Amino acid sequence: MKQSKRGGLVLSLFVIWLAALFRITVLRDGCFSHGLCSGRVEWIPFLYLAKLLRIGYYRYFCYLFFGNLIWFVPAALLCLLGASRLRAICFAFALSVLIETLQYLLGSGVTEVEDVILNTLGAALGTLLTPRKKDCAAGRNMV
Repeated sequence: MKQSKRGGLVLSLFVIWLAALFRITVLRDGCFSHGLCSGRVEWIPFLYLAKLLRIGYYRYFCYLFFGNLIWFVPAALLCLLGASRLRAICFAFALSVLIETLQYLLGSGVTEVEDVILNTLGAALGTLLTPRKKDCAAGRNMV
C-alpha cells in the first residue's frame, strides 16, 4: 500500500475513534437534559473503583478500569501519523481532560480524576505497542 494511502487510512481510523469516543463519553443519551454544569466531580482517584471491589461488583469494576485503558489505546495512531510517543500521550491526557470537563458541563457523566489517569495510561500502553511512522516506512517490525 502506498505511503499516502496508508496515512489516509490511519487518519480515517483516528477520526472514527475520536467520533466513537465522544459518542460514548460525552454525547450520551440525555446529555443535554440535565442542564449546564450539572455533573458531579470525583476528586479522589480510585475511590469509586475500590468501593466496587469492596462490595463485589467485579464485572463493573473491570468494565470501568479496563474500559478506560482500552478506549485510549488508539491514541497511539498519532505515532503512525508522525507524532512522537510523548506527544501522543500528551494529546490523550488533554483529550481526557476535555472529555471529563464536557461531562461535567453537559451533565453527561461523572467527572473523575481516575479516568484521566487511566486514559493516559491506556494511551501510553498503546504507544509502546505501536511502531512510529518512520519505523513503518523503513519496514521494521516493532513490537
